[in-house]
Amino acid sequence: MLPLTASMVGTGTLLSACGSTDSVAATAAFKDVSFSHMAAPALASAADMATTKVGSTMTVNYVDGTKKDFALAYQPFFTTGDMVSDGNGGTVLAGGYVDIYNQPIMDTTGTGASRQFFSDAPDGTSLLTVANAKVAGVKGNTVFAVVQFEYTTWAKDGTTGMYGKLPSPIAVLTLDQDSSTGKLSLVKYHNIDTSNVHGLWITCGASISPWGTHLSSEEYEPNAVAVAAGTDAQFKAFSKNLYGSETAANPYHYGHMPEVTVNADGTATIKKHYCMGRISHELVQVMPDNRTVLMGDDATNSGYFVFVADKEKDLSAGTLYVAKVGTGYSLDPAAAAAPMTWIKLGSATSAEIHRLASTLTSTQIMDVKTADPSDATYTKINANGKTEWVKLVAGMEKAAAFLETHRYASLVGASMGFSKMEGTTVNIKDKVAYSALQNCVTSMVTGNALNTVGNGIGIPAALNAGAVMALSLKGGIKDTAGANIVSEWMPADIKTLITGKDITADALGNTADPEKIANPDNLKFSEKMRTLFIGEDSGQHVNNFLWAYNVDTKALSRIMSIPAGGESTGLHAVDELNGWTYIMSNFQHAGDWGGIHSTTLRTTLDPLLKANYKDKFGAAVGYLTASPSQMKLS
Repeated sequence: MLPLTASMVGTGTLLSACGSTDSVAATAAFKDVSFSHMAAPALASAADMATTKVGSTMTVNYVDGTKKDFALAYQPFFTTGDMVSDGNGGTVLAGGYVDIYNQPIMDTTGTGASRQFFSDAPDGTSLLTVANAKVAGVKGNTVFAVVQFEYTTWAKDGTTGMYGKLPSPIAVLTLDQDSSTGKLSLVKYHNIDTSNVHGLWITCGASISPWGTHLSSEEYEPNAVAVAAGTDAQFKAFSKNLYGSETAANPYHYGHMPEVTVNADGTATIKKHYCMGRISHELVQVMPDNRTVLMGDDATNSGYFVFVADKEKDLSAGTLYVAKVGTGYSLDPAAAAAPMTWIKLGSATSAEIHRLASTLTSTQIMDVKTADPSDATYTKINANGKTEWVKLVAGMEKAAAFLETHRYASLVGASMGFSKMEGTTVNIKDKVAYSALQNCVTSMVTGNALNTVGNGIGIPAALNAGAVMALSLKGGIKDTAGANIVSEWMPADIKTLITGKDITADALGNTADPEKIANPDNLKFSEKMRTLFIGEDSGQHVNNFLWAYNVDTKALSRIMSIPAGGESTGLHAVDELNGWTYIMSNFQHAGDWGGIHSTTLRTTLDPLLKANYKDKFGAAVGYLTASPSQMKLS
C-alpha cells in the first residue's frame, strides 16, 4: 500500500498502474479529484467498528476525459505504548510522558509493577521537510512529522481519570520516504524538550506554517482565578506531575501558542508565543501573507481571534483582534453572510507578555466574582461557560488582553458567543477560511443563560451535531476605532457552509445522521484537490468519521471510520512532498464509551478494541495510503 502521488494533484505525467481499469495518457493534465462514499460500519461487521476502516476510492480525473482510481487504506507508524527506535541504538516509549526534568512520569495505580504513562490521544501532526536533512538509517528521502499528544484518558487502574493532569509530550518522527514508492517508514522518534517553555498543556490540533514550522496549541487555558483560590484540582495534579509540587506551575504560562522548528538531524526546538492571546487554542491558520493568523478557540463562549504579526514569518510580536458579529448570523447555509467587525485588544511582544505572566497574579489584573456583587463598578459577562462579574484593575488593559483574553474580550463587547470553535483552515484561491463549530449549543442559543444579548450570536434552537462556517477574507478593513488593519486576509463576514443533523437515535445508537457530518473538529483544506477534509469529535456517531467535502461540487464523502468510541485527530492534507501526496490521520481514546453506545455494542466491541489497542490504552499515528502498490511517479 503506497501513498498517493503528486501526479494525482499536479500537471505532468503519470505511469499506468497494475490493477487499474482505466488507461491514462502519459501527457494527460490533471483536472480534479473525487472520493467515493464508503458505508458506515455496522454491528454485523463488528471487526470493522473496532479498527480504522477505509473503504473509499479516490478518483483522479484528467482534462482529456480519462480517469484513474486509487483504493485508499490506512498505514500506522506506531500505536502509542510501542517501544520505537530513538535513532541512537536505543528505544523510547511512543507517546510517553516526562516531567520538566525529562524524567519518565510513572503510573503506580492498580496492581502490578509501575509503568511510564503514555498517551491514548495523539493529535496535531505536521508532515514536513528540512533543507539538508541527514539522519542515520534513512535510505531514501528524509521526511519529518511532528506529533503532539493531547492527554491520556485513564491511569492503568482503569478508574483514575487523567485528563489534563499530565504535561503533554510532543515528538519529532524521522521518516524514510522511499523515493520510488513514497512509502513512509519510521526511523527515529525524538522527544522534544519542553522545559524552556514550562512544559505543554493539553496540546490539541495543529497546523504547519508557510515557513515550515509546526504550530501547536494549548486549549482550555487554566482558570487563574480558581488556581489562586486553590480549588482547581486538575491544575494541582498537572503541577505535581510536571514539577513535583502542586503549587510550582503558573497558570499564566499555559493557554498560549507553541511553535516547533525541526532541525536537520531530527531534533527540534520549541518556543511559545505569549502575545497571541491566552485562549483555548486549537488549530491556528497562518494566511499566505505570513503574518495574519486566524485562531480556533475551543471553548464555550468562544470568539474569533486574529493575530497580525509585525513581521513576516515571526509570531513573536504583533496585534491581537477579536470579532464582533453583525446582524444576520444563521446556521442556514442558504442565508446571507453576517458582517464581522474587529476590536483591537492590544499590541505586544511575546517577551513582554511572558514577563507579565511570570510576575502578575489574577487579582492584580482583574477582580472576578461568581455571584452578583450588586456593585455597578462590576460588569456582568459570560466567559468560558460561566456567568461572572468582573472589574478591571486600573492600568491593566494590556495584561488583561493577553493573559485574561476571554474575560477581557467579553468585557469590551466582542461576540463571545460561539461554542467549541475548533479547527481552522484556509482556501487561498477563493480567499475563504473555514472554521468548525463542534456543536452549536448553550452560548449560541437565544434565551440561554450563557447567551449574551446583542452580541450577534443567537440561534433559535441548539444544533448538537455542529457546523462548518465559511469566512470571506479581505483587505482594507479598519478596526472599530477606525484604525487600519494591515492585512489583506481579515475575515469580513461569516456564513454557514455545511451542518450536521440531529436525529432520534437510530438502531445503532447514532443521534446525528450518519450520512452527514457530526461534531466537526479537525479541518484541513487541499488547494489542488479543492477538498475540505473534516475529522469528527462526536458523541453522536457511534463511530467517528473522516470526511472529504468538495467545495466546488458540494459532494460529501465518508472516507474513513475511526474505532468506536474514538475521535478523528491529527489531520493534515499534504498536496505534494517530494512528489507524493499524503493525508495524515490519527485517532484518540478508542472505546471511550458514551451514552449512545448500547450495552450490546460495548459487550461486542470492547474485547476487540482491547485486543487491537493495548487494552484500549493505545492509539494509532499514521496516514492514508493508496493501492495499487506499483504506483509511482514517472
